[in-house]
Amino acid sequence: MSITAERKNEIMKDFGTTPGDTGSPEIQVAVLTERIVNLTEHFKEHKKDLHSRRGLLMMVSRRRRLLDYVQKEDNERYKALIKRLGLRK
Repeated sequence: MSITAERKNEIMKDFGTTPGDTGSPEIQVAVLTERIVNLTEHFKEHKKDLHSRRGLLMMVSRRRRLLDYVQKEDNERYKALIKRLGLRK
């Protein structure tokens, strides 16, 4: 359900705006997307896991808030990010 440290470092390298960047909104959205995808796979097998489903909903709403922030600050960055992650509005 969670992601490994190596995978998280790969995401930081791919989505970071500068070398050593660990907390930009792009990285946070990418990490949340990875966790959401992993949890979605988990729910295909464990349909009645309602406690984890609540966590999934919280992650989705946090990602939505971060995406809204990026869109408000720089619309081109937002469009590039959702295209790169394969998300839809």
